[in-house]
Amino acid sequence: MRLNRILLSTVLVVVALVIQVSVLARLHLPGAVPDLLLLTVLGLAMVYGHVGGALVGFGAGLLADLAPPADHAAGRYALVLCVIGYLAGLIKPETGQVKSATGPMAVVVAAALGSTLLYAGVGALVGDTAARHVGLPGLLISAAVYDLLLAPFVVPGIMALARRAENDPLAEAGSAAKKADLSSGWLSSGTGLRIGGQRGALGGLKSRARARTTRVGRVKGVKRL
Repeated sequence: MRLNRILLSTVLVVVALVIQVSVLARLHLPGAVPDLLLLTVLGLAMVYGHVGGALVGFGAGLLADLAPPADHAAGRYALVLCVIGYLAGLIKPETGQVKSATGPMAVVVAAALGSTLLYAGVGALVGDTAARHVGLPGLLISAAVYDLLLAPFVVPGIMALARRAENDPLAEAGSAAKKADLSSGWLSSGTGLRIGGQRGALGGLKSRARARTTRVGRVKGVKRL
């Protein structure tokens, strides 16, 4: 990944994790907890593509596995977010810009359901049966609702920041200035050629008129003689 991608992803993931652990996890909402970290990974994956999405998802999930008060096996959430980031990156728009909000909202719902199911499935493999006691259907519905309500305030901003970081303002300014210089050069050269051609044409017309006047004067003088 590029350096600007790494820096931006690290900052956004850390901020999302801090907000999720210190604010969202303490709301004591029924069912699941709004997954701000998942939405951050989705926003970055839909700009960086499947490879970048998988890397960002793995790093974000591993950080969440190690950050307190994590009570599950390390690497469990890293696997979940790595898969989700990879799949979300596969539907990256060609231009990097989303024309409609329907697609991203569907991705958010699918990611919320998929991450919950995948997390519960990995937990069942390692002997964690907490999802059975809480109720998997309630977790799925609440996760989808919470993430869908939070997504319009998170995903568009994440994608806008990621697209802005992808562009180099200095390079764009330099290229724009270069194009302006080239266009002005072409215009000035074209204008100069036109003006020079017009001046040459006018000079030729004047010289021809003078030659004709001289000839007419000579002819008139001969006739008078």
